[in-house]
Amino acid sequence: MSMHLHHASLSINGKRKGKVKFRNAEQARQHREQETEWQQLKKKWGAVDEQKRSTRGLTANTYTPPKMEFRGSEMLSKPSFHTGVGLATKKESPVYTGTKVKGIGTMHKSNAVPIFSDEEAVEISQMRRN
Repeated sequence: MSMHLHHASLSINGKRKGKVKFRNAEQARQHREQETEWQQLKKKWGAVDEQKRSTRGLTANTYTPPKMEFRGSEMLSKPSFHTGVGLATKKESPVYTGTKVKGIGTMHKSNAVPIFSDEEAVEISQMRRN
């Protein structure tokens, strides 16, 4: 969708108009006079300027929500128990030390099968070739 079809208020970069250009010096002079009259009129009636409005918002106190109390919150403030010992040994990986399994064969793709006898090894090797 093209942006020229939308209203100016839907613009993503604001609604500010560009610099005012006048046809001649007379129009520029009239505009400056009207602008000074307008400022004097606002000052007379005590109207708030845009700059005052924006700075008032910037100096306001920020909202901080109250601390919420819940069951068990007092437990969070207690320190954990420290014994001073921080070492842990690595567990050794298990290794087969028996005599029944002669080896491991591959039956289909990556399917590992334990081999208990020479006949099983021959059968598995023939099965893969058929």
